[in-house]
Amino acid sequence: MMFDISRRRFLFTSSAAAVVAATGPAHAVTPLSSSLRPVARGEDLRLRSLPSIEDLIARAKLDGTVGFSVIDTGSDTLLEGHGAETGMPPASVAKALTASYALEALGPGHHFSTVVLTTGPVEEGTVKGDIVLVGGGDPTLDTDGLASLVSDLAKAGVRKVSGRFLVCGDALPYSAAIDPEQPEHVGYNPAVSGLNLNYNRVHFEWKKGGKDYSVSMDARSETLRPAVEMAHMAVIARSLPVYTYADSNGRDEWTVARNALGNGGSRWLPVRKPELYAGEVFRALSAGKGVVLPAPEVTPTSPGGTVVASRESAPLRIILRDMLKWSTNLTAEVVGMSATRKRKGAAVSIRSSAEEMSAWARETLGLTHVALIDHSGLGDDSRIAAADMARALTDVRKRLGLKPLLKAIPVLDDNRRAVRNAGMSIHAKTGTLNFVSGLAGFVDLDDGRELAFAIFCGDLDRRAKLTRAERERPDGAASWNARAKALQQALIQRWGVLYAG
Repeated sequence: MMFDISRRRFLFTSSAAAVVAATGPAHAVTPLSSSLRPVARGEDLRLRSLPSIEDLIARAKLDGTVGFSVIDTGSDTLLEGHGAETGMPPASVAKALTASYALEALGPGHHFSTVVLTTGPVEEGTVKGDIVLVGGGDPTLDTDGLASLVSDLAKAGVRKVSGRFLVCGDALPYSAAIDPEQPEHVGYNPAVSGLNLNYNRVHFEWKKGGKDYSVSMDARSETLRPAVEMAHMAVIARSLPVYTYADSNGRDEWTVARNALGNGGSRWLPVRKPELYAGEVFRALSAGKGVVLPAPEVTPTSPGGTVVASRESAPLRIILRDMLKWSTNLTAEVVGMSATRKRKGAAVSIRSSAEEMSAWARETLGLTHVALIDHSGLGDDSRIAAADMARALTDVRKRLGLKPLLKAIPVLDDNRRAVRNAGMSIHAKTGTLNFVSGLAGFVDLDDGRELAFAIFCGDLDRRAKLTRAERERPDGAASWNARAKALQQALIQRWGVLYAG
């Protein structure tokens, strides 16, 4: 036991030193505790190295606001808080609330279905009517998944169609982007629909050959790389802007600055026409199986018909586990809107659904300071207080089994290296926007005590001054966010010392 206590004390001192170091040498010489203070009889020596909360926050030098709350889940007792009632942007920490909302509304075993319909009979390999690809909101559908649908279509004996090839995403309302304030070219801010493919991203690759560049746009997966035409890229002789986007000629028209390309590279770009994207890829894959389809046409509603091929997603619990691990924004929006559709009987927009989720949090979890504008945390106008987030985690941990879905977060030393035998383990959801950082989840101490916590940091004035173009990589954001994460580690390790038995 003495080793564990000593280890916790070392870890906390190390993490606090990391916060100090991040602020520069002027603060590095400030002692964490006075060596002149005598040790009182019966005093717990573990507490001598603990700086105050105010000292930790000051040394992090974040500017803006810091709020946190930590609760003993066994007794539902508030242990410590600071600025805990102040509403802050949760960033991707919001996904933990979204996961809980979806688990309660849809259930952990819920599946999303994608189907292929025919509106007429199949006679000698020809569909006497239309073929319809209908999305059921599956956020995880990829090119390999579409290929399995194509294989089933071919096995059903279909070789061509006398009518049209229709694609439909009416299971959920269409949105051109999750957050309109983000740069147009970032892959984490795609369109949302009831028919989504590859997280609604297209792969852009470029290679320099002599004086010119060869470019490609494809819907690649683990095994396939079908080219697409609905997204087109032109290389333009300029320095800035790096990318431009236009909805033109019925497709996503992109340009890229030649001076920014170098010798070669690749990146994922957002898709703004997800139904057309999925339809074009489905058609290309069908041709490879000997099924000839006309160009896809988007239909606002499914005409109905006979199911000739279908594909189910993994259970919702697995989808949410992966969403919380990889922080996929599209998944959060789709499962959030699907939960609202189940609760209200109709699909609604991202913002309206987020408002419904906030109302659910107030009514079901007893929260008071929560007002979300989306389900992913991408929009910085969302607000939740640390006290509410910690309270919500305490509730859903017992009722909905959220904790096993959260990612393990390592305890780090002052060199950002994971520490073994740390005396605690952390399972939590991170949240990061430029000049906004959050962390919320659970700390398990070696003595069996479990804590629920939420920490939100934000320099909202500085973030508000960013232009739309600056929001991808603004100056100073990386160092600010690093200091915020160091502060989060220092606070958690403080609790490991204070509240261990």
